[in-house]
Amino acid sequence: MSKFLGYCCSICQAEYGPDEVTYTCPKDGGNLNVVLDYERIRKQISPEDLAESHDNSIWRYLPLLPVDDPGHLGTPLRAVGWTPLFTPTRLAQHLGLHHLWLKDDGRNPTASFKDRASAVVIARAQMIGAEVVVTASTGNAGAALAGMAAAAGMPVVILAPKTAPQAKVAQLLIFGARVVLVDGTYDDAFDLSIEAAEAFDWYCRNTGYNPFTAEGKKTAAFEICEQYTYAVGAVREPTLHWETPDAVFVSVGDGNIISGLHKGFKDLLSLGWIERIPKLFGIQSEGSAAIYNAFIKGTEEIVPVKADTIADSISVDLPRDGLRALRAASQTGGAYLTVRDEEILAAVRDLARDAAVFAEPAGATAYAGLVEAVGQNLVQKNEHILVLNTGNGLKDVPAAMKAAGEASVIKPNLEALQQALT
Repeated sequence: MSKFLGYCCSICQAEYGPDEVTYTCPKDGGNLNVVLDYERIRKQISPEDLAESHDNSIWRYLPLLPVDDPGHLGTPLRAVGWTPLFTPTRLAQHLGLHHLWLKDDGRNPTASFKDRASAVVIARAQMIGAEVVVTASTGNAGAALAGMAAAAGMPVVILAPKTAPQAKVAQLLIFGARVVLVDGTYDDAFDLSIEAAEAFDWYCRNTGYNPFTAEGKKTAAFEICEQYTYAVGAVREPTLHWETPDAVFVSVGDGNIISGLHKGFKDLLSLGWIERIPKLFGIQSEGSAAIYNAFIKGTEEIVPVKADTIADSISVDLPRDGLRALRAASQTGGAYLTVRDEEILAAVRDLARDAAVFAEPAGATAYAGLVEAVGQNLVQKNEHILVLNTGNGLKDVPAAMKAAGEASVIKPNLEALQQALT
């Protein structure tokens, strides 16, 4: 019997077998949660076993994933995840915090967190015999899919808004994807990709639509717990139990990353590998705050907005995984916060200069949210807090230049150099 038992709708709780549905609940369109056989998994593996693993990627957690081994050894597909966990001392001092960690997912093969989801989706596509995979993307999800598909030798089609940063479009093209820029928003591209998948029998990777995207993203929760346990010195040798930080801060657009993290922590709690789930703080830009608006109103009705923010990766009118993303904060004692674009750019600069981590605006939004949370006394100085950076700053160089300022241009002589430095 497989460890993958089927799906459960996040809205009506209807259950489906592994082959009964593909994307969302046929009854109400709700996002589907993958259901795993935790008893079977417990018999197969333990945290103690993982400590002996030499596979420093998401595939060390293959027994906890609803896919088969994707193969393709020696390719970037097998190098996704196990990103570093840093202790940014100067940032902690600036904020008056005693315990701060920063996980940098900009170190993934295509330089974003989205590699996790794309790697698992490609593995699923191989399992079901899909011939073409399609997705809508503002850049990162598409680049991740294009890179992972190139490693697996699988054709992909990417629909992106024509406003996507050129660096991200270049990634899509260089990996050999068929790229079509849509004269419209990300949401327009999203809807068109679903139509195309149905019309051409393509497998759709869309975030907050394909249930396997959250399964890929939940691997970050596994890494956070495993890495954090050893980082704090909770154990000195392989253990049957992991520790968790008190709070995790993450930027939110479509909502699939925070819902994936929540799923990962819930999986570990069901397995008995952790004793609690950390508080999850979702951070949105003021210009793209549909989930925040619902959280503040105390409702689960998420009303679309007209998104406008420098953080293109989280610029979304209608979050496609909004309900699960909302519950990720409300069910863990966390919260949603918003930050201005100016604060996001300041976070890009602070992360680079005080932690040597170059984050794109969407990734830096999480740290900007922590600054806001400290200002509102939503976290305590003795709490153990982890911030997740979801993308590398080279994804959006114009935004980085806004944060950093321009370099000086001088004549090639010492006097000019001295004047410029002064």
